[in-house]
Amino acid sequence: MSTADNRKYFQAADPLAGVPLQDVPKEGQCVEKTEAEWREELTPEEFRVLRQAGTERPYTGEYWDTHTAGVYQCRACGAELFTSNEKFDSHCGWPSFWAPLAEGTVRYLHDRTLGMDRVEVRCANCDSHLGHVFEGEGYGTPTDQRYCINSVSLRLVESPAGQ
Repeated sequence: MSTADNRKYFQAADPLAGVPLQDVPKEGQCVEKTEAEWREELTPEEFRVLRQAGTERPYTGEYWDTHTAGVYQCRACGAELFTSNEKFDSHCGWPSFWAPLAEGTVRYLHDRTLGMDRVEVRCANCDSHLGHVFEGEGYGTPTDQRYCINSVSLRLVESPAGQ
């Protein structure tokens, strides 16, 4: 599904599911590519997760246990999404963050697939699937949220030494 096809979801607020009302991006504001273009640019696993909302197996991703300082970008478009400052050890097998880098860097969809009721997290710039956000799990984080993100959806740009 292209970014243009998903514009309708920006207005699909669902407060009971924790999905806020989000502004519809202006035409040309988001990365828009055809499925063929995405397939050409991404590896098969990246395409499966980022463009088809797949999930990598737990404890297999590149960043689930990384403590390197830096910024996590969307692997599909390069948008900055999270930083290592908000990353924490949740021991769930995927990288966990308690907040995105800034408001508007990610967007949310109510996900009812596989008989579950959860909130999907997508890149606001290219509409790629990143993972899910969970609330109220008892982690000692400032937001009481856990952004459970697939490593294959991210690229870590390390901070220069000493910063």
